[in-house]
Amino acid sequence: MGRTSDADERLKDAAMALIWEESYGAVTIDDICNRAEVKKGSFYYFFDSKAELAVAALEKLWATEWKPNLDATFSSSVEPLTRLTTYLDKFYVSQAEAKARLGKVLGCPACSLGSEVSTQEIDVSAKVREILARKRKYYESVIRDALAEGVIESCDPAQKAQALIGLIEGIVGQARIMNDPEILRNLSTMALELLRAKQPAHPAAAKS
Repeated sequence: MGRTSDADERLKDAAMALIWEESYGAVTIDDICNRAEVKKGSFYYFFDSKAELAVAALEKLWATEWKPNLDATFSSSVEPLTRLTTYLDKFYVSQAEAKARLGKVLGCPACSLGSEVSTQEIDVSAKVREILARKRKYYESVIRDALAEGVIESCDPAQKAQALIGLIEGIVGQARIMNDPEILRNLSTMALELLRAKQPAHPAAAKS
């Protein structure tokens, strides 16, 4: 029996990394193949186009990284607002690490890709929207639980989740544009203010 190839997985990883570090338009199939150490002929064995690979890479990112992280961080065993602040505090850490490693803030890979391709790559844009919709459910869940516990003021969970997403994506986008992770340092505090939290709930605030 021949050796099972993992070339398709390496292509997905390389594509997501390069598109995040650079941009969808700037990255070529040759670039992806070089990063993955895969021959170009093998690329076309697995994928018909860069767009098809990008869709597969986004789905892998969701399945192997984002969903497990979200499931763990947004566990119902954790107090609602602590789930949210713990999650948002990771944004600063990850973007500061990216700045130290690569010299630039990378922002959100899905949002950056989605805003770049917009209506130009229909399948890629659709996958970005699908993944962001999945993510939104975690925010809505946290808001509903916070409402049930009476730790935030009354609101429409769906509308407040949309406002929260706007805050998060906006601040992350600013950090990327300004190439300054410090813009993200107080993101969780801003989120609590947006939700009109009735108590500090943020670990750092509780200790002060």
